[in-house]
Amino acid sequence: MSLCRRSARAGDPLASKARGCHSVTMALPAPDTIVPNPLTSLTLAQLRERTSMKWRRYDPDVLPLWVAEMDVELAAPIRDELNRAVTGGDLGYASGTSYKEALSEFAKDRWNWEPSPSHMAPVTDVITGYVDIISMVTDPGSQVVVNPPVYPPFYSYLEAAGREIAHAPLGEDLRLDFAALESAFRDATAGGRSAAYLLCSPHNPTGTAHTRAELEQVASLADQFGVTVVVDEIHAPIVYDDATFVPYLTVNGGEHGFSIMAASKAWNLAGIPAAMVIGGTAVKEQVVRYAASTHHGPTHFGTLAQTAAYRHGGPWLDSLMQGLDANRKLLASLIDEHLPEAHYTMPQATYLTWIDCSALELDVDPSQHFLEDARVALNSGPLFGPGGEGHVRLNIATHPDIIREAVRRMGASTHRG
Repeated sequence: MSLCRRSARAGDPLASKARGCHSVTMALPAPDTIVPNPLTSLTLAQLRERTSMKWRRYDPDVLPLWVAEMDVELAAPIRDELNRAVTGGDLGYASGTSYKEALSEFAKDRWNWEPSPSHMAPVTDVITGYVDIISMVTDPGSQVVVNPPVYPPFYSYLEAAGREIAHAPLGEDLRLDFAALESAFRDATAGGRSAAYLLCSPHNPTGTAHTRAELEQVASLADQFGVTVVVDEIHAPIVYDDATFVPYLTVNGGEHGFSIMAASKAWNLAGIPAAMVIGGTAVKEQVVRYAASTHHGPTHFGTLAQTAAYRHGGPWLDSLMQGLDANRKLLASLIDEHLPEAHYTMPQATYLTWIDCSALELDVDPSQHFLEDARVALNSGPLFGPGGEGHVRLNIATHPDIIREAVRRMGASTHRG
């Protein structure tokens, strides 16, 4: 659903400068709710006590809606498992197969897909997983195709690993452009060179959920040109009811690909990371060799937390998704009211939103403008590569009152003077 806002706006409601620290009133969750909306359980004052990057990068008067952290309390099953480990001194090295089995069970329940634990290899985090696999299946200097605008570490980590980045930009509809993809595959494999395609599914920053037909076309092109497909599926659990997540390894031709999954985005576990490399049925032996050779294993805490999330965190996730769904729709109405010149495409997945601010005709990068003049921190669009100019990424995984105040400030900052 694309919402392009062009209506006129009334006078500036901002009574004082946006640089001042504005209060945000939080409503408490209903006491009889079994799993309260996780996004409304913490006050702004409580959030400002956090020491993570999101809440410490900027001054206290800034509302941070940038990095992919959620403003939530830890889901009870995860908290209880970590408390058990700390209390019992269970702080050694990760062991066993529970993490693999829990992911397989979750995938079967949510996506009707039961990947075999024998096709899995635990790894430190998603970035390590895709860098390792791409380094394994391509030669130094090989090209890796990506779809900009896309998650910035797709560039930096692969370049550090000695690979070149090739662009197959998304179309104007923010979906895969198969003419661009075919051209990129042809160029990347010219002369018999090895090449990989790093696909973000669901896509960050646009929130696009790729369809089965689109993914099957990806697999067909990859087979035609001999490109290895590696899919970052870290946002897979965060898909709204008007879309469907399709695991790449389940599509026709997907058996030759690799997926990297983690519970860290859906349950806010970035501080104790873990991830899983999953190979398609045709590349099982490569995953087994990788698992035997890698030293990049996850922490024990990471595997405990993600195992608990996959096995017992479903009700919490369902409540979160209701809150995020309300927030993505709230953002649409707020942009209509306060930033009618901006173009917001409502995401099908993730808690990240992509806003085109080009029509605002700001003198600087929109993220710089909103930070300096509205005291709202957003991600800068150009960091996501070609197509990011004039855009910002806004994180909606926070209290709706914070979103209301942030967009009010943003609108006021563009109508001053």
